[in-house]
Amino acid sequence: METTETVYHSNFKVGAYPFYKQLRSLDPIFPMSQTGEQTSWIVTKYDHVKELLKSKSFIKDQSKFMEHSSSEEPDLITSVFQNMMLDVDPPDHTRLRKLVQPYFNPKKIKELEPRISEIADQLLADISRKEGAIDLIEDFAFPLPIIVISELLGVPAEDRNKFRKWSQTILSAADNLEADFIHDTEDFLTYLKKLFDERKENPQEDLISSLLQAEEEGDQLNREELYSMIVLLIIAGHETTVNLIGNTMLALFEHPEQLEKLQADLTFTDSAIEEGLRFYSPVDFSTARWAEEDVDFHGRTIRRGDLVLASLSSANRDEDKFENAETFDITRSQNPHIAFGYGIHFCLGAPLARLEGNVAIKKLLTTFPDIRLYDSHPRWQHVFLLRGLSELKVAVG
Repeated sequence: METTETVYHSNFKVGAYPFYKQLRSLDPIFPMSQTGEQTSWIVTKYDHVKELLKSKSFIKDQSKFMEHSSSEEPDLITSVFQNMMLDVDPPDHTRLRKLVQPYFNPKKIKELEPRISEIADQLLADISRKEGAIDLIEDFAFPLPIIVISELLGVPAEDRNKFRKWSQTILSAADNLEADFIHDTEDFLTYLKKLFDERKENPQEDLISSLLQAEEEGDQLNREELYSMIVLLIIAGHETTVNLIGNTMLALFEHPEQLEKLQADLTFTDSAIEEGLRFYSPVDFSTARWAEEDVDFHGRTIRRGDLVLASLSSANRDEDKFENAETFDITRSQNPHIAFGYGIHFCLGAPLARLEGNVAIKKLLTTFPDIRLYDSHPRWQHVFLLRGLSELKVAVG
């Protein structure tokens, strides 16, 4: 069996799926590492993952297991990540999600389709003027969702590109020098403070202005939670969709008969998006959960305070759940994947990601019917939680 050191290294993304398959067969609740009396676990089978994600026995609040050696208040950076909606339990999670849910309900998101189409058309027009190979990530998959989420939040157009470096540093925190993480996060929060001050002086019809109002009322949102919410929405609001677009296009290029089928009938776009989400899930692992008390979980004793990760990518290739699980099939009709998670932490932005992915792929294939893969060795980003490409070189004819 693999050791902890070999579970995550520079080539892990390339060989991850055979490794997951081995775990599902031999050790589906896998003790990834051990420190003292605490064990970190990876759960890989579909049914087990769904059970974990909805179980009240596994919580997000790690502070319940930490010894507080100081009575000092945590600094702002620490507070931001402790208060992030993705990493808190009810009732705080319920309260925070209720504040932003109206902006992401399917009906509200559908109203954004004309603007998303307009942005896609402009990006593709810019691409058509370029010569040589195109990086589909840099030129299309990244700018489309960052423009959309920035406009929804109320972030000025000239500031959007700053978020890519900041978000990638935060998402890669485990692989970055501590100084890089602290420096970029401080820059991010300094920028947000300035933006908050501007919006307080001049409120707009945007989500930041709405959340500032909730913070000012005091009983719905405090300042640390406000920072946390915006950081989360900016990062999650574009990173997952970048990966959805890039990963689905890669799968289509790797399966040319499926690409031809989609080009011949774009009514398959919805099911192609769902199959892309299943086949190359944009999020490899759920964020961490901890066992609130000792619990027996399918024959394994998980101790109080043990960290548990759900492998969404593995669950979505589980041969006991999906027929021909290793086959990419855009006509798959039964596709109950959990690429957006499950339970109370199901991805808030799933309707937006699906719509952006649908518009992006339809527009791309319509505008460039001869599009093809230019570099047959695409490179995956080395971010543990996510599965996304650092670049995807294509020729557009």
